[in-house]
Amino acid sequence: MDNDTICAVATPAGGALAIIRVSGNRAIEIVSEEFSKNLLLAKGNTLHYGTIGRKEAIDDVLVSVFRTPHSYTGEDSVEISCHGSKYIVQQILHLLVKKGCRMANPGEYTQRAYLNGKLDLSQAEAVADLIASTNRATHQIAMSQLRGSFSSELSLLRENLLKLTSLLELELDFSDHEDLEFADRSELTEIAKEIDKKINHLANSFEIGQALKQGIPVAIVGKTNVGKSTLLNRLLHEERAIVSDIHGTTRDTIEDTIDLQGVSFRFIDTAGIRQTADAIEKIGIERTYASIQKARIVIWVIDEQPTPEELQDMLESTKDKSLIITQNKIDKEEKENLSFNLSAQTNKYSIISISAKHNINIDKLEEAIFKAADIPTISESDVIVTNTRHHEALTRSSQALSRVLDGLKMGLSGDLLSEDLRDVLSILSEITGGEITTNEVLGNIFKHFCVGK
Repeated sequence: MDNDTICAVATPAGGALAIIRVSGNRAIEIVSEEFSKNLLLAKGNTLHYGTIGRKEAIDDVLVSVFRTPHSYTGEDSVEISCHGSKYIVQQILHLLVKKGCRMANPGEYTQRAYLNGKLDLSQAEAVADLIASTNRATHQIAMSQLRGSFSSELSLLRENLLKLTSLLELELDFSDHEDLEFADRSELTEIAKEIDKKINHLANSFEIGQALKQGIPVAIVGKTNVGKSTLLNRLLHEERAIVSDIHGTTRDTIEDTIDLQGVSFRFIDTAGIRQTADAIEKIGIERTYASIQKARIVIWVIDEQPTPEELQDMLESTKDKSLIITQNKIDKEEKENLSFNLSAQTNKYSIISISAKHNINIDKLEEAIFKAADIPTISESDVIVTNTRHHEALTRSSQALSRVLDGLKMGLSGDLLSEDLRDVLSILSEITGGEITTNEVLGNIFKHFCVGK
């Protein structure tokens, strides 16, 4: 890490106020030279009111002083709160650069926090997730990771793995005593199985983690003119999809996201399923079936009794999904309740009668959608993996641990088992940063951060 003192605006343009962050060995000195008060003797975690710009006043500002190591980056840092004028911000930045600062790179503040030991790598990545959080669930997951819940889980795993490795390597030190065995193989197998179970549990949480992060996909399917687009508009509380009595109006998927009970759901309105000679509509129907496969929840909208074949086809298409059979248009007098022979089916399903046009039972449908998502209760101590890099590392570590278990089963020697255990340790260390040393890897992680973070 270089010793440059860096500066950047940390707030979006156009607001009433702006914050400019300065961090590095000369941060306090540089700001003090252009501030109306001497900051060189200022204590850490103190706030000072004055004017920025010695030769020509630029703005009245509040200056926060943080001294190493008690700052976000672990370095001497200053935050300048000024008015949000683009001109004022540019003039202050120009002044700071002229005095010896350089403009910060994307994510450089958080990268310095990591390099200075203020955060491990998984916590640093949680900062970006926290900034990007759009609902209660993603916020709680990011806060949990930022506060070290994931790091603590990995630390316990590493501690148990180190015990296994130490026992096996102790045997190697006494390899001339063939009858000496420090590590009981049956006990090692049980410990390794328990660690593998935990790693797989973390890896498997990635599916729900990604769904919560990107929005749980919900496909709205059915024949033409059953009210799919009307239902989408009702759920979104806006006229997002075109509603028409003409068959085949929706020829492509339409997506939008809403928040239900603090969780994002990504609704996909699809082309109506029917026999057609229209080439473009056929493509839309193909995409309907593709959307079913990608969805976690499928809302099947119907307005008449489906045939046994139609019912069986839908159950087959959604056998690994949560299916909500939704009878629409119940406001019409001639409509009667439909019946379904589902006693022999294992699908997760529910049946609801609604009127999308007249907003009847839409609240019950929303409750059914949330229930169908089967979202675990998330607290700040829970660990749910949302990062692709973390998931990939957990998967590789599980594969390496499987080799250990196979080796124990086959009675391999301690030196071979120890080598695979060290692979598991090394891979898990990549998540928190213990084995990451190249600037290329770090640059790839932090380049997606905003400049002021």
